[in-house]
Amino acid sequence: MYAGAAVAVDLFGHATPAGVAWLRCLGAAAVLLAWRRPGRAAWWGRRLLLAIVFGVVTAGMNVLFYEAIARLPLGTAVAMEFAGPVVVAALGSRTLRDVFALLLVAAGVVAIADVRLSGSFWGVLFALGAAAAWAGYILLGKRVAVGGDGLDSLAIGFFAGTVVLSPLALGTGAVWSSPRLLLLGVGVGVLSTVVPYGLDQVVLRRVGQARFATLLALLPVTAGVMGFLLLGQVPSVVEAGGTLAVVAGVALRSRDAPGSEPPG
Repeated sequence: MYAGAAVAVDLFGHATPAGVAWLRCLGAAAVLLAWRRPGRAAWWGRRLLLAIVFGVVTAGMNVLFYEAIARLPLGTAVAMEFAGPVVVAALGSRTLRDVFALLLVAAGVVAIADVRLSGSFWGVLFALGAAAAWAGYILLGKRVAVGGDGLDSLAIGFFAGTVVLSPLALGTGAVWSSPRLLLLGVGVGVLSTVVPYGLDQVVLRRVGQARFATLLALLPVTAGVMGFLLLGQVPSVVEAGGTLAVVAGVALRSRDAPGSEPPG
């Protein structure tokens, strides 16, 4: 996930943020279709429609987030985008324990993200749009995961997202003249989409969407740990406290009881 993000930032100098997001979608679609080769059943009926909507929403989420981080500090954009999973987790919370766990997680993410109040109006709108799309990704992703072979639907969804958002390819002009940049674009799709979203499908088949939304708070924790181990970036006291709060909140949230949450 974060290796892909680093590559995407490198591409920002050669393509628009939305163009990079479209390249990410294109790369993911190409790799997933070549790998999975979805059967005829995946291209028909309700399953196909769900895959298309899921793919377009997910691709749109990536576009909105890239546009947000082009205008806002990364930590601010991440914290604002996390509002989407927080809402999903809140709607699935049934006990005071779950509510307290969610408050710990939300406070921890804000502390880790080092939120700054400065930023552009459009950046804030893009970040909030990404938050809404992230909530949609969780809700639709759960349906995809339990509705058949989630990885096949993921492949079809990203193919659909690539087609629907194809006008964004106009912002990728310089990339097509460089095999290196084109390979990097495909690499972003593999690292930031194929691997993590494929794993999401595995997890979503096993846990409820509210618990999954809470688990997503481990993403900024993982980023901080990798920064410490690989880049020597020592977290501040506030960031360390935020990490502990997230871990405590995820551990505190109750497990999903069988049948406690509808499959969709």
